[in-house]
Parts: sequence; structure tokens; C-alpha cells
Amino acid sequence: MVRDGYLYALPLLAAAVLLGWLTAPLWATPLVLAALFCLYFFRDPERQIPQEPGLIVSPGDGVVTDVSTVWEAGGQRLRLSIFLSVFDVHVNRTPIAGVVRAVEYRRGKFLNAMSAQSAEDNEQNIVTVEGEGQTLIFKQIAGLIARRIICNKQVGDLVARGERIGLIKFGSRVDVVFDPAAQVRVKKGDRVRGGSSVLAVLPAVLLAVLPTVLPTVLPTVQRTEEQV
Repeated sequence: MVRDGYLYALPLLAAAVLLGWLTAPLWATPLVLAALFCLYFFRDPERQIPQEPGLIVSPGDGVVTDVSTVWEAGGQRLRLSIFLSVFDVHVNRTPIAGVVRAVEYRRGKFLNAMSAQSAEDNEQNIVTVEGEGQTLIFKQIAGLIARRIICNKQVGDLVARGERIGLIKFGSRVDVVFDPAAQVRVKKGDRVRGGSSVLAVLPAVLLAVLPTVLPTVLPTVQRTEEQV
């Protein structure tokens, strides 16, 4: 449970007790339900983080809404967008292990996080992580309801893959921008979980695996051709 859950829920429960005492218990029901929702919203479950080298994991829970090529950081990159509804876990995790090279908070609008324009116009926090031979950009983007973005990391911090890095309150979007040569493992409409779902595999790892895979694959291919 994120500490903020208690900060929201306890005052609501106190108000519910007071209202129920002054009037009738039934009138306190909406406040009790609101307190329970806050505890549910700020849940922070443990996740099994994949340990294979070169993986990019999801920074949050939600639905993949876009996989597209964009121009970012001076070059062509892949952008993968994930929409977090108010019913999803909103704790954010770093997609790769490495060093935080930049943290930029950008003021903006509060458009619907499902819209493509929100990636450019909405209030957001942009984190650049360098590691595993790659530079990856991770964006925490506010939505129509979300009004508070929290990032617990600073420039120079070392982060592990899947490590908790922050939180967006009440509905939002997260974008991951990375090397276009990476092999994407998800598609639009897929549901992912922060820290445990693999979004892509970095190209350097794919190249490193080829020398070990080809010796086992080529003999099989040759035998098949001989049979034909």
C-alpha cells in the first residue's frame, strides 16, 4: 500500500464516523465507500521482475493504446503508450536497469490521456535512463482526472529493472520511448502489468543471442531441405 492511500482514506473515515454520529449511519456510507476506493486505488502489489538481459518491462498497469514511430531525442524512436484507468495500479516502475540521466517536469494541459495529443500537450514528467547499452525515455503523463505526478528519483540515481520510481494519481498514461531496432512483444489492446510484462527486447541482446541460436537452427534447416 502506498502511504498516500492512508492519507486520503483516514480523513474520509473520520468524516464518516462524525457524520454517522450526528445524523444516521446510512448517511456515512458514501464517505466509507470513498475511503475504501482510496485504499484500493493506492495498492502496491509485489511483482515478479523478469531477469533475462535486455528486456524492457512495462512501467505501469494498463492497456497498450499505441505502438508507433516518433521523432524524439534527435532521432527516430519507437513509442509505446499505456493507458491507466482509475481501477489500475498507479505505481510506476522503471522499464530498464541503469542510471537516471535526466528528469524533466513539464507543465501542460489535462486532456484525455487516451488522445494522441496528450503525449505532447499534457502535464508530464520525463525520465531518461541509460543502461544495458541503451538510452530509454519514460514519461509519466497526467490525464483528464490525474492532477499529481510523483517521481522519487533524481539525476544520477541507480535504478534496477522494475524498481518503483513514482506514482500518478487518479487515471493517467505512461509512454516508453526506445530504440526502433528493438523487438516489440506487445500490440495495441494488450493488457500489461508494471514490472512483470515484457514490452520489448533490446537489439543488442538479439544480436548477442544469434551466435548461440544459429548453430542449432541451421542443421535443422539443412536436414529439412535435404528431405525436400
